[in-house]
Amino acid sequence: MAPYESDDMTTAREADEPRTRRRRAARYVVPVTVMGVAAATIGLVPAIASSGDPDLPEITAAQLLERIAQSDVEQLSGTVKITTDLGLPDLGGLENSLTSGAMGQGEDGGSSADPSTRLTELASGTHTLRIAADGPDRQKVSLLENAAEYSLIHNGKDVWGYDSGSNEVYHSTVDASGEDRGQQPPATPEDFAEEALKAVDDTTSVTVDGTAQVAGRDAYKLVVKPRQSGSTVGAISIAVDHETGVPLKFTLTPSSGGAAVVDVGFTKVSFDKPAASTFDFTPPKGAEVTEDGELDRGREHSGKPENAPKSEEDLAKGLDGLKMLGEGWNTVATFDTGGEGGLPTDLPTGGTGGDLDGFIGSLGDQVKGGFGTGTVFSTRLVNALITEDGKVYVGTVTKDALVKAADAGK
Repeated sequence: MAPYESDDMTTAREADEPRTRRRRAARYVVPVTVMGVAAATIGLVPAIASSGDPDLPEITAAQLLERIAQSDVEQLSGTVKITTDLGLPDLGGLENSLTSGAMGQGEDGGSSADPSTRLTELASGTHTLRIAADGPDRQKVSLLENAAEYSLIHNGKDVWGYDSGSNEVYHSTVDASGEDRGQQPPATPEDFAEEALKAVDDTTSVTVDGTAQVAGRDAYKLVVKPRQSGSTVGAISIAVDHETGVPLKFTLTPSSGGAAVVDVGFTKVSFDKPAASTFDFTPPKGAEVTEDGELDRGREHSGKPENAPKSEEDLAKGLDGLKMLGEGWNTVATFDTGGEGGLPTDLPTGGTGGDLDGFIGSLGDQVKGGFGTGTVFSTRLVNALITEDGKVYVGTVTKDALVKAADAGK
C-alpha cells in the first residue's frame, strides 16, 4: 500500500491550549489549519482494507485526521489494558526508594492514595484500568490490582483518590474554571494519541494503513512516523473508531525494533452515558483521609537531607532556563542544573552519598564530544545526557543524536 504522507504539515504544537477541556477542545489539537494543509498534501489515495480486516468505506489520511478532530464523544466507559516497556534496568527495589525520597514519601511524608505517586505505576509493566467519563466534570479511573483497587475520581470540584488495600483516601479540589483538571496522567488511547498528534509537522509521515477491529469495534489504522533519522520513535499506530472518531488503541514502537514501548487499548468500550452513581464517592468508615494541603506540609517535614531543598531550588532555576535544540522529532531539551561534576551529589534519598552516585553512574555510558565529557542514560525511548559541567540534554533521540545536539548547543 502506498503511504499517504504529508510534505508540509503545520505543527499542532502551536495550539498550546490547556488540557483542562480535553474531552472536547484541547483533545482535538489537530485543528483546521492542519486539516487544510493536510488535505492538499496527504491522503490523496484512499486506504484499502487488508484481507480479513473490517471492510470499511475508503478514507484518506486527511479525512481520518479530520474525523478525530471533529469527534464530540464526551461519554464512555470501558476497560483499558496498558503495557509500558521503556527498558529500564532492574534496580532490585532501589527505584522505589528513589521515588519515595524524591516525592517526600515516607512514614510521615504522604498517603498511599496520593495520585501523584500511585499512578506512576503505569510507567512500567502491564496494568488493567477501568475508566468512565461523563463530560469535562466527571471522570473515574480505577487501577485494578491482584487483591486491591486504586481509584481516582473527579466529580465536579472534588477529586478523590482511594486505595482499598490500605483504606486510605486522598482529597483535593479543582478550580471551577477547570484550569487544574488536566494534571492527571494519560490513561486512555485518546490521551496518548492527543499528545502524539501534537508532533505532526513537516518532519512527519502520516498514512492510513488499512483497518482493524478493537474491542469489538471496526477501526481505521492511522500510522505516524518521523521522517528524520536519529529519533528513537519508530512508528505510532492509532486505531480510530470509524463511527465516532475516538482512538481505541495506541501503539508506539521504537526505531530499535522489538516490543512496543507503549501499547494501550480498550478491551471493552461503550459510548453510552455512565450512571451518575459511578462518580459518587464517600470515604469508607475508618478510612484515613488526607487533604492535599496536608500532603504538602508532610513533605516539608519528611526528614529530607539539609541540602535537598537547595538542590531542588537549583533544579527549578535550571528548568526556568529550559531551551529547545533541533526540530521535529529530533528536538532536544536542555537546561543547566547549576552544579558541576556530572551527577548530582545531593539526591533526596536520605543522604546515601557517593556509593549510590557511583552505582547510578555505572548504569550510564561515558561519552565525550565538543561539549566535554558526560554520562548518557538510555531507555528504549528517552535518552538523557548529563555533562560534567552540570548541563542536561534529554530527548527521544539516539545517543549519537544526543551527543551531536550537545555539541551544537555548546
